[in-house]
Amino acid sequence: MNSKPLNDSNIQLHTSTRNKKLINNGIPWGIDTVRAPQVWQYTTGRQIKIGVIDTGIDFQHPALKGSILPGINLINRGMPPLDDNGHGTHIAGTIAASNPAHGMIGIAPHALIAPVKAFDQNGSAYVSDIIQAIDWCVRNGMDVINMSFGMKTRSKAMLNAVIRAYNKGVIIVASSGNESKKKSIDYPARYPHTIAVGATNSLRKVAPFSNQGIYIDIFAPGDRIVSAWLNGDYHEMSGTSMATSHVSGAVALLLERSPHLKPNEIKSILKRSMQPLKYAKGRRVGELDIVKMLEVVQNSGL
Repeated sequence: MNSKPLNDSNIQLHTSTRNKKLINNGIPWGIDTVRAPQVWQYTTGRQIKIGVIDTGIDFQHPALKGSILPGINLINRGMPPLDDNGHGTHIAGTIAASNPAHGMIGIAPHALIAPVKAFDQNGSAYVSDIIQAIDWCVRNGMDVINMSFGMKTRSKAMLNAVIRAYNKGVIIVASSGNESKKKSIDYPARYPHTIAVGATNSLRKVAPFSNQGIYIDIFAPGDRIVSAWLNGDYHEMSGTSMATSHVSGAVALLLERSPHLKPNEIKSILKRSMQPLKYAKGRRVGELDIVKMLEVVQNSGL
């Protein structure tokens, strides 16, 4: 039943660079920029379940120990979804790390991460495994699915899986890709049922590597992002993958406050609350702002 295995040129994790780096103050710059710390007295994403379809997770990482659900390994059934690449652990750290004293804190420190291992050590995946991963997330009650990967070609089978999740009320957050394209983004982010995320840098400009265009729903920090890594380490990575994890965490914060919100309502709230980007004249693009996001919900009575 497996489809042809796809190499990195077809389906890939959306990451451009990585360097080992220790974190010192516990709050990475991106989490500060989107103003997550300012809402933690109101919401921390408590009990919101996020399926991270990726390379697995480091279950022993001190910043993640209290945030991990069992998950599933679709590459090696019967084995736990241990991360042998690092990418999945990095994504999970930005979303839900909860150990600022000895490492870092994520956007939604009380959210729960279910690692869904569909990518191997080299970051390659079968389309059929991605589809199974999405369906697993729906069956197992995930509120959000983080998809920090992409492919250039449209897959009807994957679209159908995305639609199934969307119709069940699951919010899918997907990265746009790192090819510096001005008018095109990768699938599955390009499907209208997902929240498509581009990357910004610390100057609040679109990161040079990020894809852009009308299919992007929102931008978030994705350049030189420090987060958890294998063996209890921390690494700096850049990519729309990293931006996507910021948005997934933000959605968890929103859902704790307003659990009844549907995917289309959440996308609308994100777009209505984003901060305009620098040097983006005439373009209706903006960066994630969690304080404004919660204000929009409060003021609209949602």
